[in-house]
Amino acid sequence: MLKKWFDPSRRAQKELGQFADQVLALENKYASFKDADFKNETETFKARIQNGESLDAIEVEAYALVREASTRVLKMTPFKVQVMGAHVIHQGNIAEMKTGEGKTLTAVMPAYLNALSGDGVHIITVNEYLASREAEGEIADLFKFLGLTVGLNKRELSKEEKKEAYQCDILYSTNNEVGFDYLRDHMVLYAKDMVQRPLNYAIIDEVDSILIDEARTPLIISGGAKQSANLYELADRFAKNLNTSDYDVELKTKTVALTPSGVEKAEKSFSIDNLYDLDHVTLLHHINNAIKANYTMSLDDDYVVQDGEVIIVDAFTGRLMHGRQFSEGLHQALEAKEGVEIKKETTT
Repeated sequence: MLKKWFDPSRRAQKELGQFADQVLALENKYASFKDADFKNETETFKARIQNGESLDAIEVEAYALVREASTRVLKMTPFKVQVMGAHVIHQGNIAEMKTGEGKTLTAVMPAYLNALSGDGVHIITVNEYLASREAEGEIADLFKFLGLTVGLNKRELSKEEKKEAYQCDILYSTNNEVGFDYLRDHMVLYAKDMVQRPLNYAIIDEVDSILIDEARTPLIISGGAKQSANLYELADRFAKNLNTSDYDVELKTKTVALTPSGVEKAEKSFSIDNLYDLDHVTLLHHINNAIKANYTMSLDDDYVVQDGEVIIVDAFTGRLMHGRQFSEGLHQALEAKEGVEIKKETTT
């Protein structure tokens, strides 16, 4: 009994419930609005914020307005539990919602509220299909009914199209695309060539997947080029002639190392005295990449070959990642393995 009464989550639930009741209490006020009044109310909210009022001060009214707008546009009215979830998200916390509790509609409320500042809101999803579905579907219609602009950030957009999308009040994008746009913006010479504006507020869908699972894969951007195709071919030929006793492989981490017999074979094959001499560090790197390409990377699993090109397969979505390369020469090692044209290696 004591545990039940002094449980901090019980107190949090109670406070969230009281907040949601305030929102629901305004139901009749906004039910009397004409359709044109919703955009006018959004402009009123924006003016109040510009005059120094905080987002927290208008949160209850903003959520009540969204509830009524959703009733009209989507024929769905957010439940109390969704309003509670929206408050949690606005506070910068993670809202864990059960299947069927309507997280998409829940996220509309804090997204609308934070977009009122005019600084933009990013809604980050795990793949382009989900981003497109929301940005081009009924949820976008709801935001537009409320007087906000909606953009969709996709990989194939031009710099001008991306810039336009980032200027929208609500931007739907994948985590990878936002990350790469950020990296590309740090490589431009002039500020006018940047596509992103200052980062303001983001809502992350599937937060466990994006901030834990996918966060293990670094975003690496490359430029410049160096040519060493011949060495990749020689290393690949050497790796293909090795026995399993000549190298050690850790499949989980995809790390490789030559055993003493492998080192001996390498020194004999490349006519050198000591493979681990500083003069031969590049050769050793190419040999390790060739072993990794041949014995840890699988065709149609880690990558595919299409039209004479090696294309990465996304480990999380199974989609082809056109225009991306494995870093540090591994991509070129795979090209040598598959017998396709070896592109110039890029510098990270």
